[in-house]
Amino acid sequence: MTKGLRLRHLSFHGPARKFATIAFGPGLNVVHGASNTGKSFIVDAIDFMLGGKGPLRDIPERVGYDQILLAMETLEGHQFTLVRSTEGGAFRLFDGLYSDKLPEGDGTTLADIHSERNEGNLSAYLLAMLDLAHKRVRRNKRGDTNSLSFRNLARLVIINEEEIIQQRSPLSDGNYTADTTNTSVFKLLLTGVDDSKLATTQPRTPEEQSRSAQLDLLDQLIESHRRQVKELAGPPDELETQRERLGDSMRSQGELLVVSESEFKDAAGRRRDIARRVEEGRDRLTEITSLLDRFTLLDAHYRSDTDRLRGIEEAGSLFGALGAGICPFCGSAPEHHRKAECDFDVDKAVAAAQSEIRKIEVRQSELTQTIATLRKEAVSFERRLPALEEQLASVSGEIDRVVAPNLRQLRTAYRQLADKDGEVREALAIYRGLSDFEQRKAALEREGDASGDGGNSLSEVDLPSATADKFAGIVLSTLKAWHFPEIDRVHFEAKTRDLVINGKNRTSFGKGLRAITQAAFTISLLQYCRQSDTPHPGFVVLDSPLLSYREPEGDGDDLSGTDLNSHFFEFLANLEDDRQVLVIENTDPPSDIQASDQAVKFTKIEGVGRYGFFPVDSAPPAP
Repeated sequence: MTKGLRLRHLSFHGPARKFATIAFGPGLNVVHGASNTGKSFIVDAIDFMLGGKGPLRDIPERVGYDQILLAMETLEGHQFTLVRSTEGGAFRLFDGLYSDKLPEGDGTTLADIHSERNEGNLSAYLLAMLDLAHKRVRRNKRGDTNSLSFRNLARLVIINEEEIIQQRSPLSDGNYTADTTNTSVFKLLLTGVDDSKLATTQPRTPEEQSRSAQLDLLDQLIESHRRQVKELAGPPDELETQRERLGDSMRSQGELLVVSESEFKDAAGRRRDIARRVEEGRDRLTEITSLLDRFTLLDAHYRSDTDRLRGIEEAGSLFGALGAGICPFCGSAPEHHRKAECDFDVDKAVAAAQSEIRKIEVRQSELTQTIATLRKEAVSFERRLPALEEQLASVSGEIDRVVAPNLRQLRTAYRQLADKDGEVREALAIYRGLSDFEQRKAALEREGDASGDGGNSLSEVDLPSATADKFAGIVLSTLKAWHFPEIDRVHFEAKTRDLVINGKNRTSFGKGLRAITQAAFTISLLQYCRQSDTPHPGFVVLDSPLLSYREPEGDGDDLSGTDLNSHFFEFLANLEDDRQVLVIENTDPPSDIQASDQAVKFTKIEGVGRYGFFPVDSAPPAP
C-alpha cells in the first residue's frame, strides 16, 4: 500500500486564550483572503511542527499561546498528534487526533534533532511511516553520506512565500554545501534508491586528511553563515546601498539634532534666566513686605512718642498759666518750696520736650519717605512679576510641548538609524565572513585538485536521463493542464538542477512565473512519486504560487489575463485522495473552489466570516 502522511489539524492553545485551529482534508485545501490574517503563519507553523528549528515568527496575535498541536494521519489510517512548545524544543506524541482540546498525560517524547543512533526523535518516527528509515544520502563529491532526515524532505514539500520566488533551483536552499544532499534526496524520491551502497573514497595522505578536515569545518561554518544570511534584509549590494542611505540619513538627522539641541539649550537658558529673575523678584517683594511691616510699627512708635512729648509740652504750659501751687515734683507748698532742694524747671522741661518732638518728626519724615519708596518698589515688583511668570510659563510650555519632544524624537530617530546601521554592518560582516570561508574552501579544493586529490572524488549526483526526462514530461503535462501560456517543451538540466522551459532557464523568468513554475516542480514531484510508486511524504504546502496574478514584474510576468488560475485549482481539486495539497493565496480561487468545505477565507472583518487564523477576541484585556 502507498505510504504517505496527511495533515489534519493545526491548533494553538494558551492558558488564557481561546484556541485557534484549522482543519485539513485529503486532496486540495485552500486558505485565502486578506493580508496580515495569519495565512503565511500557518505555513511557518506547519514547518515548525515538522521539525523546523524556528524560532517561530513572533507575531502579536500569537502572544499568550504556549502550545501547538499538529494532528496527522497516515494513508493507512493511523492517527496521531504532535504537541510542541511555541518556544521550540522536543515534541510529545499522542495517539488520535486533537485540535480543540489538549491531550491528557505526558505522551511519548520525541527529540527535535534527527539522530541515526537514537530513533527516539520526530524525524525517525515520520521516516519510519514512509518506509524511509535508515536511508542515507550523499553530502559531498567525495562520496560521504549522511543519514536521511525528514527535514531533507520537508524543504521539497513545504514552499514558503520567500522560497517560491527565489531565483535559484528548487533543489537549492541558498546553502552551496547542501546542494549535493538536496539533489541526492531528489534522486531518492524519483528512483527510490538511496546512497547507502555508495563507497566513500578516503584520503590517502595526512595532508589529504588535514585538507578534508578543514573542508568539513569550512562546510559547517559556511552552512552556519548561510543560515544567518537567510535572515538578512538582502544581498550585499542592497545592504551597501542601504548603508549609504543610512549614512546620509544619519548625517542629515545629526544636523537636525545639533540644531534641536542648540534650540533646547537656548530655551533652557532663557528659562533659567527668567526663573532667576522671578525668584529674585519674589524674594525682594517678601523682603519689602517685611520691612514695611516693621517700618509701619516704628512709625506707630514715633507717633506715640510724639503724643507723649506733646502732653509734656502742654502740661508745662498749663503749669505756668495756673500760677504758684504745690510743686508736682517735690510736693512742697509754694511757701515752703526751696529751689535749691528741687531741680524741677518747667521751662526747661517744655523746651526739652519740644526739642525731642522736632527730632522725632525729622526721623518720622525720613521713615515716611522710606516707606513710600518701598511701597513704590513693591508696586513695581507686583506689576512686573506676573509678566515674568507668564513669560516663564510660556518658555516652559514651549520647551515641554515643542522643543523637548522634538529633541526626544530626533534622538530616538537617530538612535534607531544607528541601530539599523549596526545591523547592516553586522550583516555585511556575515557576508564578508561567508565570502572568506567560500574562498578558503575553493582554494583548498584547488589545492587538492593540483595535488592529485581530485582523483579521490566522485562525480556530482548523477540523475538517470530516463528518470529526468520522465519527470520533465510530468512537469510539462502539469503546466499544460494549468494552461501555462505557450508551453511546448520542458527539460531538466542536470548542471543547474533546474527546469528549462521553452528553451529558457526557469530562473530567468520574472518572480511571478518563477512562483508558478516552482509550484509545478513541487506538484509534479508528488505526481511522479505516486505514479512511480516511489516514496514521498504525500502532502505539499504552497504559499502564494499565483503571485503573477497580483504582483507581476512586467507584461511577460503577468498571468492575470489568462485562465491559469481556474485551471490551476481545477487540476489540484481533481487529485486523488492519496495526495494532499495546501495552497495559501491572497487572490480568491474560483467560486466552486470557495464553496468547498476545505476552502477557508480570512476576511479581516469582524463579524464577517472568519477574521483570521487567530480568533479576533482571543487577545488579553488591556492592562
